[in-house]
Amino acid sequence: MAWMRRSLTYFLMTVPMVVVFFYFHTWPALHGIFLSFTNWNGFGPYHFIGFKNYLDLLHDKQILHAYGFTFEFAIVTTVLVNVISLLIALALNAKIKLSKTFRAIYFLPYVLSTLIVSFIFNYLFSNLIPTIAQDMHFTALSQNILGTGWAWVGIVIVSVWQGASFNTLLYLAGLQTIPEDVYEASSIDGASPWTTFWKITFPLIVPFFTINMVLAAKTYLQVFDQVVGMTNGGPGTSTQSISFVIYTNGLGGGELAYQSANAVVFLIILVCVALIQVRVLQGREVQL
Repeated sequence: MAWMRRSLTYFLMTVPMVVVFFYFHTWPALHGIFLSFTNWNGFGPYHFIGFKNYLDLLHDKQILHAYGFTFEFAIVTTVLVNVISLLIALALNAKIKLSKTFRAIYFLPYVLSTLIVSFIFNYLFSNLIPTIAQDMHFTALSQNILGTGWAWVGIVIVSVWQGASFNTLLYLAGLQTIPEDVYEASSIDGASPWTTFWKITFPLIVPFFTINMVLAAKTYLQVFDQVVGMTNGGPGTSTQSISFVIYTNGLGGGELAYQSANAVVFLIILVCVALIQVRVLQGREVQL
């Protein structure tokens, strides 16, 4: 009887969650894949058109530009956020004994809504910073950067500022796993700080580096809130990301089936990027 009660408990705890997950996650995904083979625009009847939507993606300049912008943004932001986070983590680990309060404050930007943060920085870039720059006769920042060809830089700045806190805490966790005896031995051997970092510190925190790189790349490839809150894809279409195009053209542009095909392709690309990252970085872990 005891095993039957345990089985019933597992059943009652598991099945409802599986049903909810299937209904809100798996079923929409399967339905989107189904729609990608049709010409449905969101209402009315539809017809199966095979792989036409997928073939049309190859010749759509807006889609190709969105993929180019998204990958360029993701690469630049992923590299910057990891380099900056690692440098901050090394400095904090060496000089400051972090209190729980300081950790909470430092982690605050990551907790804030990305859309709200983007609107705030939109105001800063479009009003406050140009005004201060004009008063200081600093012409380089006297105009709204989000209205120029450098709009992507503003999005990168906001993304790095908000994402660095999470990556820094992960690197700090990794640095605290390194025994002090290792550093004492390297100091006795006369190793320079640069040699200590590349030969001791970095190899021992490579698993944390792998986690940060994969999570950052996944996050920034799906950039959406920053684009909506800061540029709305402008100026023109210069900062339209893949997620932005799928949302705006799919739900508001009558291209539901077409953008469903785009979403399927994007999903496959995300999975491939993650698998390649894990394979390459884990291979690097073994070498180190």
